[in-house]
Amino acid sequence: MTTASAWPQRISAFSLSPSQFLSSTTPDGFLAELLFELRDDKASESIKILLLSLLQEYPNVLCPSYTAGEETVLELLAIFNQAPVRAVNLRCHLMLAITNVLVCASRLDDQGNAAECVLDLLFQTAQDTNDLKDGQALRPLRAVACDCLREVETSFPGLFSQRLEALYLLKQQEMTPLHQAYCVLYTLSLKNAIHLLSRGDGAPGGELKSLLAGNEGLAWKAVEKPLPPVRLSSMGQIPVLQTNADVRELRAIVSLLLEESYLLTPVAQAALLRELVEVVAMVQALSPAIFKSQLLRLCGTAEVTLMHATLLMKAAFTDSLFTTEDENFFIKRLVGMSQHPLLGSTQKLFYMDCILHFPENRPISCNGEESLPVLVTPRLAASLLPTVFNNSSTMLCRLSLLSLVYMEADEDDDRGVSYLFDHLMALHRIVDNHGTREMTVTFFRAAFTFLGYFYQSEKFTSALTARLCELYSRHCYLAPNLINLVDRTQECLGDSGWPIQLLKALQKLIVELPIPELTLQNLSWHLKVLGRVARESQVPQRSTLCFLLSVLINSSLCSAGGWRLGNAVLTVCRNLLLHPSLDQVFIELADLLQHTMLRYEDADIRDHARFYYTLLTNLSREKLSGVLTKGPDVGPTKVRSLSSVMAESDEQSSCLTVHRTRQPVLQLVKVPQSESWEAPEEGESKSLEDTEVLTAYREQFLSPGFASEVNLKCHLRHVGEVKACHHKLFSICLHFELTDANYEEVRDITVPCLFKDRKPPVVRLKLRPRQPYPTRLRASAMFTTEDGLSWYTQLQDVFVSFPDVFLPLPVEADWSRESREQLFDRIRNGTRSEDSSRSASSLFCFELGDRSLSGLVDQTFHPYLVSRDPKQECYKVLFFLPPQCHVLLNITNTEDAVHVRIATDNWKLLPYINSYLQNVTSETHINAESQVPDAITEDTSREM
Repeated sequence: MTTASAWPQRISAFSLSPSQFLSSTTPDGFLAELLFELRDDKASESIKILLLSLLQEYPNVLCPSYTAGEETVLELLAIFNQAPVRAVNLRCHLMLAITNVLVCASRLDDQGNAAECVLDLLFQTAQDTNDLKDGQALRPLRAVACDCLREVETSFPGLFSQRLEALYLLKQQEMTPLHQAYCVLYTLSLKNAIHLLSRGDGAPGGELKSLLAGNEGLAWKAVEKPLPPVRLSSMGQIPVLQTNADVRELRAIVSLLLEESYLLTPVAQAALLRELVEVVAMVQALSPAIFKSQLLRLCGTAEVTLMHATLLMKAAFTDSLFTTEDENFFIKRLVGMSQHPLLGSTQKLFYMDCILHFPENRPISCNGEESLPVLVTPRLAASLLPTVFNNSSTMLCRLSLLSLVYMEADEDDDRGVSYLFDHLMALHRIVDNHGTREMTVTFFRAAFTFLGYFYQSEKFTSALTARLCELYSRHCYLAPNLINLVDRTQECLGDSGWPIQLLKALQKLIVELPIPELTLQNLSWHLKVLGRVARESQVPQRSTLCFLLSVLINSSLCSAGGWRLGNAVLTVCRNLLLHPSLDQVFIELADLLQHTMLRYEDADIRDHARFYYTLLTNLSREKLSGVLTKGPDVGPTKVRSLSSVMAESDEQSSCLTVHRTRQPVLQLVKVPQSESWEAPEEGESKSLEDTEVLTAYREQFLSPGFASEVNLKCHLRHVGEVKACHHKLFSICLHFELTDANYEEVRDITVPCLFKDRKPPVVRLKLRPRQPYPTRLRASAMFTTEDGLSWYTQLQDVFVSFPDVFLPLPVEADWSRESREQLFDRIRNGTRSEDSSRSASSLFCFELGDRSLSGLVDQTFHPYLVSRDPKQECYKVLFFLPPQCHVLLNITNTEDAVHVRIATDNWKLLPYINSYLQNVTSETHINAESQVPDAITEDTSREM
């Protein structure tokens, strides 16, 4: 069982990756451990709260079935009832965990005993209004109970629709600060109850009154048919309660809730207002004017949550609640708040977004398209003009908003647009004067935003093109930014000719550069731009080829350019091979490729140039396109590309394709340790002085350069009955992927062949642990069959258990038994020293039964045996676990049981050692005690 000190590490590992953590255990097993620890009276409250956090955050992972969820809820209820009354913090977390599991992983219906028990607990806790029964100390528990009830009602709308009167009385009676929680709970339940009532067909008029006075149990039928959310953005979709009944009682309740709303926190007020807006929207007999008294306070608020709720109210009721004067005041308020000096940038961005999506009383566009509100005129928005002193996000948001304003404004002059362009040029000057990376990105985003609105204005687009070319001429490292601007503009503005205009201007700028002034660093950026230009069918390419050929002939590019520059040149050539005007530049491109394959220093570049030259001079345009065109994802070339060079046949294409098997074809079967262990060669023994043993061991085997490998032997076999074509496999490449960071990467293993009717080959996996813990390797294989086809198959995972990592003592074979025993004692004494913070001791006991201890030791520990005394029945065993961990066992037989005293220099290994010893001693284990250095008892410090 896991010790208390080990739980934080296990919980951290689980939270980091639940699926990876559960790969070494099962959800049921881990959940059982959690519940066992929660029931343990000796466990500290902090550990229990930490354990409950997993049930609060991952209820579906730990309880994958309804049955598991139901049982877990009942277990937690029992723990809650047994917890001390004054352990308020623990009981709060228990209540949260119970509710979470109930909502997420349990079946909530009237048949479930767990649901009834949980809801009774929550209601009984909430009914202690004003702390009359349990006192103020348990008030946090009541607050949690209210939150849990609200969570249940949110997850299962309408469940409390038959208890509205009880919830209303609790709200009225509560006089403490918890009045807010009761108020929000009641409002949510009221809204859901009315929504549930509005879905009934032909409901009688008196049903609303009986609903408000209900105090009968729970509406389990509401759980069976979940309520869809109410969408206030479209009045046509709001369910309406058709009733002729008197709604005075409901109106009084809503009015009272609104009057009390100012006592709540802003977040709670916003939640209450949203629910009441939906109530009034569903009950047409209630007039929206009931909110009129709250408008002045809400429109003047500085709280973002309340402003959002007010906008929701505006969208729901429009001119039924807001007059023209109210609407004008509201939009001006938003404009003022969006530039308030005391607000942060995120709040300002929120208010600007509210301006852009302001719900008007009489919107022009009703089809859902985004359009600027009519009230947002250039005069109103003049105060929002962007400046260079704004931060990037605020500046871009203002630029987008003002661009939309001036684009839709019916004005003859373009002073507003000119101001925005001047602002863009101000950013241009900052970037030109070596601005920061953030300012550079902001400038290009601003340019893209400006083009999105005014790309049809030739006056501004031509000026922008000229300025961008000037910027590039002085800072050619901005080539990626310019290319990205062109790409994004083409994606969003397909009918705009500006990207082509910019590319032509950049091409003209580059090809006219004096070659003596070119540097290899600048040339790399120019080649990126020319490679992008070469992809455009509307741009002539002859000047590009002449420029590149001139550079290759008249500069040191061929001798000093290297692979990267050569590859950039070939990228331009490759794009030109796909260009529609290839026939017009055929000679120039052939000259360029021929010069490159003859003169370029790098062999790989020469080979690729020769390949392109062969394609150019031997294939038609259609076949060139088939070879070089990439798929829609611009990923690997098409399957039939290379086959098109040789012959257009399905047989060749099939040979070049890696096929995937539907079912696993191969498997790796681990060889038992007893078969895989090889005894060392015997020779003359060498004895060392007691003082030299540990020194020699550390210098020889624990030096920084020493690296031990764990050889895991497996048989490579077929998986059962496979297809006849897979009976003979060749050139098998086994690939392994790690599932954690405890081991270094495992190299691929090649097996020459595997025949089904022959003895399976032995595969040795060389593992280099970083931490000697169990792990799991994902395995796959590629192989070739007799017909020449290549196949890919997924293998079952290879599990590396804890004993697989055991190695004998890494000493030379000629060390004598006395020297090995001296080393054992030295390492044991080192683990017992007070300055060893990672060391630990443990005692494991088991009954031997009818077996002999000598036989058990020989069968299990023989490769790791250091010394033995059959008469005294005393044995010393030492495991070496790479990279540099040791586990020492001192096994002695006493009258009542066999004692195994454990010592290790890594206390984190104790849980694995304990499990290993339980397994090898079968069902005879009776006791195991493990202690880490912070809690070593006197018994663990005795002689082994």
